Amino acid sequence: MAQRCVCVLALAAMLLLVFATVSRSMGLRSDEHQRASRIPSEFSKEERVAMKEALKGAIQIPTVTFSYEKANTTALVEFGKYIYKVFPTVLSTSFIQHEVVEEYSHLFTIQGSDPSLQPYLLMAHFDVVPAPEEGWEVPPFSGLERDGAIYGRGTLDDKNSVMALLQALELLLIRKYIPRRSFFISLGHDEESSGTGAQRVSALLQSRGVQLAFVVDEGGFILDDVIPDFKKPIALIGVSEKGSMNLLLQVNMSSGHSSAPPKETSIGILAAAVSRLEQTQMPIIFGSGTLVTVLRQLADEFPFPVDKILSNPWLFEPLITRFMERNPLTNAIIRTTKALTIFEAGIKVNVIPSVAKATVNFRIHSGQTVQEVLELTKNIVADNRVQFHVMTAFDPLPISPYDDKALGYQLLRQTIQSVFPEVNITIPGTCLANTDSRFFTNLTTGIYRFNPYYLQPEDLKSFHGVNEKISVQGYENQVKFIFELIQNADTDQEPVSHLHKP
Repeated sequence: MAQRCVCVLALAAMLLLVFATVSRSMGLRSDEHQRASRIPSEFSKEERVAMKEALKGAIQIPTVTFSYEKANTTALVEFGKYIYKVFPTVLSTSFIQHEVVEEYSHLFTIQGSDPSLQPYLLMAHFDVVPAPEEGWEVPPFSGLERDGAIYGRGTLDDKNSVMALLQALELLLIRKYIPRRSFFISLGHDEESSGTGAQRVSALLQSRGVQLAFVVDEGGFILDDVIPDFKKPIALIGVSEKGSMNLLLQVNMSSGHSSAPPKETSIGILAAAVSRLEQTQMPIIFGSGTLVTVLRQLADEFPFPVDKILSNPWLFEPLITRFMERNPLTNAIIRTTKALTIFEAGIKVNVIPSVAKATVNFRIHSGQTVQEVLELTKNIVADNRVQFHVMTAFDPLPISPYDDKALGYQLLRQTIQSVFPEVNITIPGTCLANTDSRFFTNLTTGIYRFNPYYLQPEDLKSFHGVNEKISVQGYENQVKFIFELIQNADTDQEPVSHLHKP
């Protein structure tokens, strides 16, 4: 997921700046919902060695997405053959159907023994962003193990999740586990660009009349010492995502020789427009999203006067937002953000260009729409010489339920408590980046983003950066988490009908 660490950083900084609060997980009562014959998540030495070697092999396949139009399709095909090799039980089990979708993505249908239970979906993607070797301690597609960690592009984003899903299922099947609740595993091949694989999977499931109890995709982590002076680990579950718009600004003027320039050029007009955009913030939107709910719920965790501030966010909104505006990450929580990412103009030093273009990336707050942001942008620029072309855009995702009746959220909390007993703080958040899960809002109201991995400060820069790595123990815990989550999902409890929160 592009820049998913921004989601983690934003919520972490919010907690630091506004004394954000703690959510004690209630969870599901496992003794009420679990099967009588539960398989413990204990793996032999040989199994642990095999699982890390399988991940190394996956990292060595350069499944790079370069752009919307260009990808390493040879590697994508090779990866499909690789999963057949390392997960033979999954691919040969009679109650599992495997399909290749949109040429390179993969859909696994695991048929449970109880058709009355609504199915769910686990997601991940195996494409990765490019990784130039400059700055890497080891070659980025080597999958080398060093000092207890496996290095390489995709170890955190997101081949670790792909391999953990299939590895956990493989180990359960070897132990003769037959799930009660049916579920799907969707592995996307182009999440880092267009997400066409996930879109096709969603359409395919819809055509078959499938409705999902919940979806789990990448996005959140266990924050470990990310917040200064806050030593408790915090599990962040993403319950929504910001919207997005890529907007092209273009100015067309007459070309000419630089020796006799006009008063204004295409570059100057566009630069002024972009400058106005950068200097003018979008309006604060405080009441939407999860922030107010979190502050009110957990104010009692803090002493006076912080508890009073947090329990009365409407009264102290100016104080809270003043703190949040000081940091780019927390600022992104309370408003739509915009970033100039591409500027194109000029062909030669003595030629005045006829065309200047700039691309601005917007991340749209849940309280706004694409159309509203577009109109605000035009009003800020206020120059009819600037043309606006929407390249891609979609509105913010609805907020998935995270109350006591939200099956997917509660199953994640329960499994966090089981695999990571030291983590007793779980909070809902809104991801500032986007995932493939956004294509499944037509199949469920419960979409959650969580990676069962401890994210430490040094990990934050490695997403789409250099020296991306995952600890061997961390990967084993990820496999263990999925191993237990699949069993936890075999509960008799059915999800209640939820309306998306405003």
